Amino acid sequence: MYSLAVTRDFIANHYLIGGDWGSENLPHAHHYVAEVRIKANKLDQHGYLVDIVAVEAALDSVLAEFRDQLLNDKPEFAGLNPSIEHFSRILCEKLLKGIEPPKPGNLRIKLWETPHCWAAYQREF
Repeated sequence: MYSLAVTRDFIANHYLIGGDWGSENLPHAHHYVAEVRIKANKLDQHGYLVDIVAVEAALDSVLAEFRDQLLNDKPEFAGLNPSIEHFSRILCEKLLKGIEPPKPGNLRIKLWETPHCWAAYQREF
């Protein structure tokens, strides 16, 4: 199986809801790192799994929607705690709309919230 990965870092703000998490209940920023990994068994006619420039452009476009924003105010998080688990799923679903990977395969977004903590979401396509 072939794999291709792209990473980007960005800053976004949030505050947690639904529980008592101390200072995490107040608005604060995180320096996120989003790692996109696409896996599939075949390459295209050019020997690419997927055009890496297209993946970079799609990821940049998706992240621009959240960069320097308060996640709690974004419609994608309506009624949700803006956890890295929810955020990784939202990013994955949005990114899949912007690229055309070969089928069958999968796309995983691994979202680092700190240098030591991450969550991931994976979708088959």
